[in-house]
Amino acid sequence: MVTTRQLSEIAFSSGRSGSGPATWGQQAIWDAVRHLAPCDAPRYNITAAAPLDPGLPLPVLLTALDRLLHLHDALHTRLVPDGDGRLRQLVDPDGRLAVHTEHCPAPDQLAAAGTRLHDELAARPFDCSGEWPIRVGVVEHDGLVRHVSLVLAHTAVDGNGMTRLVADLTALCLGTAPAELAALREPARQPLEEAEFQTSERGRRRDAGARKQFLRKLCLGPARLFPQPNDAPAARFPNAVLRSPALPAAVELVAAAHRVSTSSVLLAATAAMTAKLSGSTEAVLHVVVNNRFLPELANAVSTVAGEGLFHLPDATGEFGGIVRRTHAAAIGTYRHAYYDKLRLDEEIAALAAGGVPLADRSCVFNDTRELAPPVPAEAAGGERTTLTWPVEFEPRPGLTYALDAVRTADALSLVMTADPAVLPRSAMEEFLYGIEELVLDEAAAPATART
Repeated sequence: MVTTRQLSEIAFSSGRSGSGPATWGQQAIWDAVRHLAPCDAPRYNITAAAPLDPGLPLPVLLTALDRLLHLHDALHTRLVPDGDGRLRQLVDPDGRLAVHTEHCPAPDQLAAAGTRLHDELAARPFDCSGEWPIRVGVVEHDGLVRHVSLVLAHTAVDGNGMTRLVADLTALCLGTAPAELAALREPARQPLEEAEFQTSERGRRRDAGARKQFLRKLCLGPARLFPQPNDAPAARFPNAVLRSPALPAAVELVAAAHRVSTSSVLLAATAAMTAKLSGSTEAVLHVVVNNRFLPELANAVSTVAGEGLFHLPDATGEFGGIVRRTHAAAIGTYRHAYYDKLRLDEEIAALAAGGVPLADRSCVFNDTRELAPPVPAEAAGGERTTLTWPVEFEPRPGLTYALDAVRTADALSLVMTADPAVLPRSAMEEFLYGIEELVLDEAAAPATART
């Protein structure tokens, strides 16, 4: 395939400017990414890519991108360390945004060209202090943009923020006026406004209350769920993907039957399998929470997701009961997941140094399904569940497993990365199939059996 590449630029000016402390979300993600190996850091990038049919003139897209920069300060904000482990955010009023443009003469090669360009842009980490946290790639054919890629640093947006960003760019490309779009998104705090709230008296009270609840649960859970691995050299962590066309409908049925959220159903199954494979009656999970419960954050294009500590003292027995207990416990987890992680880490370190037993926090659950479009009711279509092992990652100290629930156009996927010294591939397979079996069996049970 013969393609040509050029670099276009958007000359951004007259944007909002200012400086202040980083938000809790910016600081937490920056701390997480800076401790990763350079080859692993790009895994934290937040990306979106899509074909455009029948296409869009490049000037229309460039104008929309310029307006997008004016709408969302996170896109032209840099993060600079201040010397004591804290960050400051600098909002630039002007600058240039590069747009990587590839010209593809063959229409049947557009998808391949778009994928290649997207992967190239996503494979590099961001320098959060020296560059804006956004990269744009487009593939052109016959004078029209036929594929668009967005790659953002996780310090700028989380998954929900990216969803809103893509929706806003789409609206701007279709001709929606920026003022009209801003009005539709109100209220929506910019990152500097969020930091101002967090340093206010109300914000400090919320932070203190959330950290207090986190620490309380941290002192109640078991110190170790799974047996301690031996001292063998760390091996690469396998990544397993269980793709189940039957799970989406089953999760909905179980949630409706028990009057809980679908996230609670998947969290309950994860807790149950954690208890089963660890030999414990309890489950403690680090749960990623979107933290958009405050009205001012609901439409924010920023990174506000945080980690809540979920503790289920009784994760065994009849699955319907586990679902109901999980839902009750999860509500408290979500309520107390908006806090200053740097201060929490300092408090946890002080407790550990004082010999206080602390709960195992090495199991992570993240439900990302709301970031994808709903699954059609007819999606199952008789397809069978599949389990694949697409990649291996560098060892992650302190992690037993990380499990993501991911929705695609025709299935629900459970994506698991685990320490093979704790959960070998056979155990990962049992874990993932076990989640599916719990949910499908509960969905198939007679209504009288669920009460």
